[in-house]
Amino acid sequence: MTIKILALAGLFMVTGCMAQQDGLEPPRAPGDVIRFTAGRCFGACPAYTVQVSPDGSALLEPERFTSVPGPTRFTVTTAQYRRLVATLAPHRPAAGTTQAIAHGRNCQRFATDMPSYSIEWSRPGQATTRLDYQSGCMDPQYGKLRVAIAAVPRILDMQPMLNPKAVTP
Repeated sequence: MTIKILALAGLFMVTGCMAQQDGLEPPRAPGDVIRFTAGRCFGACPAYTVQVSPDGSALLEPERFTSVPGPTRFTVTTAQYRRLVATLAPHRPAAGTTQAIAHGRNCQRFATDMPSYSIEWSRPGQATTRLDYQSGCMDPQYGKLRVAIAAVPRILDMQPMLNPKAVTP
């Protein structure tokens, strides 16, 4: 019985260490940690989550149709981080709230089978701010949001990590 308990405790300790390695460390610089998630579509579009910290640390967690096989850490420059913040700022909901742009709520023209996107801004000790956008929403007032979302991989120089054709056998 004691051996089983010790084995189980060891398993929990290893699992805890693995879970800590998957996320970003708390930022060492002031600012928001931005979490950008590109959801699945009906097709071969990349599905992934990327987290970017104000200190330049970043983590890409692929889901499907990317060229990286698992969680990948990379670094962004201060200029890239600032550009990301500035690009997303006009679309950021009020602090601590969640805004959803979806068919049937605040979207009239809608195309099906398109990916959804989620953007979260968070800081230690503050409520998370979140924007959820179903990209099939083609209403004209969301045109600048679509452009901002499309710019995120370019701003962070992630295109090689998101292009499945970039994988070499």
